Amino acid sequence: MTVDLGTSTALVTGATGGIGRAIVRALHGRGARVVASGRRADVLEELAREHEGVESIVSDLSDPDQVRALVAGRTIDVLVANAALPASGRLETFTDEEIDRALNVNLRAPVHLAHVLLPGMVERGFGHFVFISSLSGKMASSGASVYNATKFGLRGFSYALHDELRGTGVGATTVFPGFIREAGMFADSRVKLRRGVGTRSPDDVAKAVIEGIERNRAEIDVAPFSLSSGARLFGVAPGVITAVNRRLGSTELADEIAEGQRDKR
Repeated sequence: MTVDLGTSTALVTGATGGIGRAIVRALHGRGARVVASGRRADVLEELAREHEGVESIVSDLSDPDQVRALVAGRTIDVLVANAALPASGRLETFTDEEIDRALNVNLRAPVHLAHVLLPGMVERGFGHFVFISSLSGKMASSGASVYNATKFGLRGFSYALHDELRGTGVGATTVFPGFIREAGMFADSRVKLRRGVGTRSPDDVAKAVIEGIERNRAEIDVAPFSLSSGARLFGVAPGVITAVNRRLGSTELADEIAEGQRDKR
């Protein structure tokens, strides 16, 4: 069954970031009733003012009680699990609390939200889950072990769910952004990429979300071919790709990004 966004209610987590705002705009533009969730009340209020009918809810997904409260008593047809913490850095630089917070926001919250919303969607025979992962969910690298763990986990969960839901009218899509300019974790780190490393925009991510919902695509990369092809090859020859990336400066780049994101863990 194709999801008609014009008759759907969509919940977008992490709506206060640049990528989240782009997703809200795209869904609203397709006629969906949007529930926007995030930690910054001022940005949510601005979204609601700019887009008539958008409902905003302040929620911290590192708190399991707030995760449950976010969907309690609500009929949600589309979940876009976009909220995430950077979790960049070498493992020894993390505290136990920072590890738990990354796992809670990046992995546990999307799984729990899907678990709560799934029965209603299946009963109605209508709905879709979109999980915003990262190319770091396909290709591991030094300096991102915690982040890789959460994004690899999200990929496995979503792909299995996509298969489990076959024939129910409910779908699941994972979106894998690479480096996103103008907004998002990479942009916030203010790190300059090496020459030749391409980027994509928040609107590109939003377009992939819409495509995933309307065509029930299992996975969509949002990255230049040079990056997305490397991620695909990692699954075949991880040692080779890791060595190539290391020689191209991936370790130094990861350390720079981690330093730029340190205060956001």
